[in-house]
Amino acid sequence: MNKNNEASEFDYVIVGAGSAGCVLANRLSADGKHSVLLLEAGPKDANLWIHVPLGYGKLFKEKSVNWMYQTEPEPGLNGRQVFQPRGKVLGGSSSINGLLYVRGQHEDYDRWRQRGNAGWGYDDVLPYFKKAENQQRGADEYHGSGGPLPVSDWRHHDPLSEAFVVAAAETGIPTNPDFNGATQEGAGFFQTTTRSGRRASSAFSYLRPARKRPNLHVETSALAQRILFEGRRAKAVEYKQDGRVRTARARKEILVSSGAYNSPQLLQLSGVGPADLLKQHGIDIVLDAPGVGSDLQDHMQVRLITRCAQKVTLNDVVNHPIRKMMAGIQYAALRKGPLTIAAGTSGAFFKTSPRLASPDIQIHFLPFSTDKMGEKLHALSGFTASVCQLRPESRGSLRIKSADPAVPPEIRINYLATETDRRAFIDGIRILRKILAAPALKAYAVGEVDPGPKVQSDDELLDFCRRTGSTVYHPTSTCRMGSDALAVVDQRLRVRGIDGLRVVDASIMPDLMSGNTNAPTIMIAEKASDMVLEDAR
Repeated sequence: MNKNNEASEFDYVIVGAGSAGCVLANRLSADGKHSVLLLEAGPKDANLWIHVPLGYGKLFKEKSVNWMYQTEPEPGLNGRQVFQPRGKVLGGSSSINGLLYVRGQHEDYDRWRQRGNAGWGYDDVLPYFKKAENQQRGADEYHGSGGPLPVSDWRHHDPLSEAFVVAAAETGIPTNPDFNGATQEGAGFFQTTTRSGRRASSAFSYLRPARKRPNLHVETSALAQRILFEGRRAKAVEYKQDGRVRTARARKEILVSSGAYNSPQLLQLSGVGPADLLKQHGIDIVLDAPGVGSDLQDHMQVRLITRCAQKVTLNDVVNHPIRKMMAGIQYAALRKGPLTIAAGTSGAFFKTSPRLASPDIQIHFLPFSTDKMGEKLHALSGFTASVCQLRPESRGSLRIKSADPAVPPEIRINYLATETDRRAFIDGIRILRKILAAPALKAYAVGEVDPGPKVQSDDELLDFCRRTGSTVYHPTSTCRMGSDALAVVDQRLRVRGIDGLRVVDASIMPDLMSGNTNAPTIMIAEKASDMVLEDAR
């Protein structure tokens, strides 16, 4: 692209090079028939720690590749603000996330379909999960091989993580070798989006192989300012790069893939959103769409920390100069060892009540401990197991605070706003404590550090949740798919009431699915790519 041209034209303009945007860029440019521009507000994915699995801890508060968002004070969490890291780099959050590959439950997608979203049931989306996947274990009924996205087993032997799975079985939770197979329920090991011990972000998996195509143009450090319309047809994206405002016109479509925070922000900045909000900031109204930025959902986690009797935790490695150096050498030479640890080694999915049709709690087990994720590990030998409620009822919102695209939006998640959500955490913690007290962990677990054995009653446990609860980094549903008055996009992800504009990312999820959001976001983009190309014929 000629940098001297302030305006340029492409068939497709994609805003955001994250988990979804990189997929779109690859698929829409593949046949060579269409010119594609991919805009990314952040830099290239050159930071060394992006490519080391355990490096997510180093990127947690790294401003050069992270939007560093904060919620407003959360009423359900004693008025605390909750830090919201989001990727601002090629690969988006897939370049800084915890690498877990968890699709969610079959029932999640069937529920999407039952809510009127034809073509989004489990049987409809499974082919796209398989198309994306290059499964280390090979192809079968639920998995694909040969796709762009490597999905791998963990490359480090850890007795603690293994003992957790056995302990769960001792409490009646079945062992499950594949959370993404026939059923999610059970305890086992997470698979990760890695290849040979290195992170496989969407930039690595999808964008890098496509970069050599002459019809694909990628612009980094390019912050989208607004979408330009002719009537109610999206025609161009205005973006700022190197201090200059540039315009990219789209002959066919503009695809917004900026994530659950930045996608609704861009729509609102462009005049598509709640009319009262737009008027408040002096923005001309293109379409009064009150659903833009509504229905924000996120997974919350509460972490229990246990002191370990044996020096087998990552704390012990990091706090011992020689062991730390040996871990680095092991990774450099073999791409194995502690540096391959993702944001969960083993884990479990279970129901807090037999009345439930499917699990409502996810456990992430980690062989290390810290006060806050991304901060220094404890000096003590310790490990962590966190409780995450899979289908929260609480809903929040995303609203711009200014007409200036550089001003962060107002994020309200409303954690723990309903009795169902509060009860799930209390019951989930009690079940997790039973696992941590099971015989298989007896040789390791020598006392709960946080919240500690004095915290026992429902009120005390809920108070602990309010004091310490945080995000699992899964915001969704702010540009929700559906056919009701507040739905933002239709079943083909076209913005309702607007021509030439789609949203393709986790913001379109009708509701939060029961697992980690990266794999479903890639699936959404794979499916959307087919829709875009079909509609172009």
